[in-house]
Amino acid sequence: MELIINNLSKTYSNGVAALQDVSLTIPKGMYGLLGPNGAGKSTLMRTIATLQDADEGSIFLGDLNVLENKQELRKVLGYLPQEFGVYPKISAYDMLDHIAVLKGLQSGRKEMVEALLQRVNLWDVRKKALGGFSGGMKQRFGIAQALLGDPKLIIVDEPTAGLDPGERNRFYNLLAEIGENVIVILSTHIVEDVKELCGQMAIIDKGRLLYAGTPDNALHAIKGKIWKKSVAKAEIENIQNNFRLISTRMIAGKPMVHVYNDNAPGNEFESIPGDLEDVFFAHIKGAVEA
Repeated sequence: MELIINNLSKTYSNGVAALQDVSLTIPKGMYGLLGPNGAGKSTLMRTIATLQDADEGSIFLGDLNVLENKQELRKVLGYLPQEFGVYPKISAYDMLDHIAVLKGLQSGRKEMVEALLQRVNLWDVRKKALGGFSGGMKQRFGIAQALLGDPKLIIVDEPTAGLDPGERNRFYNLLAEIGENVIVILSTHIVEDVKELCGQMAIIDKGRLLYAGTPDNALHAIKGKIWKKSVAKAEIENIQNNFRLISTRMIAGKPMVHVYNDNAPGNEFESIPGDLEDVFFAHIKGAVEA
């Protein structure tokens, strides 16, 4: 089963074109959706999740017309939004059981709730109030509620923001396990999330699709075209004016610039293989054509 998005567009009442003719085919497994804040990722996720309407276009999950059969999609959807609220004084067990009831799950509900709490490693704290959970524990609870009802499509929106490295790794492992059997869309601006988890990816910015394919193909496309140089801060403007500057980062207190160029740019630039972060910035900065 695939999720097929055709020519999806959405413009808000304030004139912001959040999605502009976006078409994607998303197979089973982990699929990374990369873009800076405000790129249109959340709009796309909310539209797929039937939380808002598109102006134009279509979405199909297999044979299911998502935009015309929203209730049917919701039966097979697991959704972890960027921010979700919990009742802080209710235990993890009682809250998950309550959500299961709201989803209409009756047969085997108790067993399902218990199994999910164990799967996300929250069984030992099942009686603890959610208000006392760490950020990572709350995200794992969020995944548990998204898995209720054995969904065919799972959407997670910026799931690792605010998590410490240990919590992020645990979350990675859990998502990778889930993604073996269903479609999981991971929407994020954190390149590392996609690098660690996803066999397929897309990059969007300002509502437009800039790249869709595998991380390996994206890396191959920039091979031999990324150059770095350590510079003084005063040199950055000059480099920006003369080269396709894609990123600047501080290394030991001194700016390290990366530029995109088909051939050696001279000026003591050093060729580097390039990584997924270079792919991301090269597309966002318009150095690579969509």
